[in-house]
Amino acid sequence: MINATIVSYFTLAAYLDSGLLRYLFFMLVLSLYLLILCANVLLIVVICMNRSLHEPMYMFLCSLFVNELYGSTGLFPLLLVQILSDVHTVSRPLCFLQIFCLYSYACVEFFNLAVMSYDRYLAICCPLQYNTRMTHRKVTVLITLTWLSASVVCFIPLALTAPLHLCGNIINKVYCDNYYIVKLSCSDTSVNNVYGLAATSFTIVSPVSLIFFSYMRILKVCFSGSKQMRQKAVSTCTPHLLSLLNFSFGACFEIMQSRFNMNNIPNLLRIILSLYWLTCQPLFNPLMYGLNMSRIRIICKNLIFASTVFSPLNML
Repeated sequence: MINATIVSYFTLAAYLDSGLLRYLFFMLVLSLYLLILCANVLLIVVICMNRSLHEPMYMFLCSLFVNELYGSTGLFPLLLVQILSDVHTVSRPLCFLQIFCLYSYACVEFFNLAVMSYDRYLAICCPLQYNTRMTHRKVTVLITLTWLSASVVCFIPLALTAPLHLCGNIINKVYCDNYYIVKLSCSDTSVNNVYGLAATSFTIVSPVSLIFFSYMRILKVCFSGSKQMRQKAVSTCTPHLLSLLNFSFGACFEIMQSRFNMNNIPNLLRIILSLYWLTCQPLFNPLMYGLNMSRIRIICKNLIFASTVFSPLNML
């Protein structure tokens, strides 16, 4: 049995022996990471540098894109190192740091999407009071609360897990996961399990309930409004709903995989699906909003076109 005092590292046991293919996987994952970085940084810069986009909806989008960078950085660097490594071990402090980053990323994602739905509700259902009810001060408070509450919610389970006496150090995943560490415990984990269920419910049920309430009200107004209003509502709300559905699908599978026996599913498929919510969403959001939000799309086009026109090759 392994005593808690000597568990200084964890072994990530879900990695497959891919031989020389590891270099191909490394390049594919690195390319995906660089694409995520470039797409999100581009949209953050576009929103921050253009005063015409300094509106609540775009400020919440900027917070969302920052979160995509945050979550990707919590996953990809360690994932890239592990792909090339022969021994898939990670130190205890680094493992807990990754857990905090990934869990808080998920919380911020749901909270941010909920705040965005509330913003769309005010803009469509209360257009005359929108500017007085969604002030810059309120936007700052909402974004700050989103990040602070997510940090608190995700710090508590780590504080509960850290003192546990562990009987092993093998995590059957490609990244660190708090629930898998809790399952290694030799001592009672009732408090961890209760808090885990409560925090998961709060993180998912509360934001999703607010989102459904907001969109029920939006649909009610749209059906009773003009065709132009319906088109405007669809154009601004579609990316948000698709983002929510995409992230919820990945998160739900990850929760099911943690809580239920998934041994009947091929290991490779489990790995791909467990990475889906952490790798697809950071690329899905900037592409979805960048292509569907006309003001962002036009500015990005002008930026890319300007850089092409004034490139050194065209100036010769």
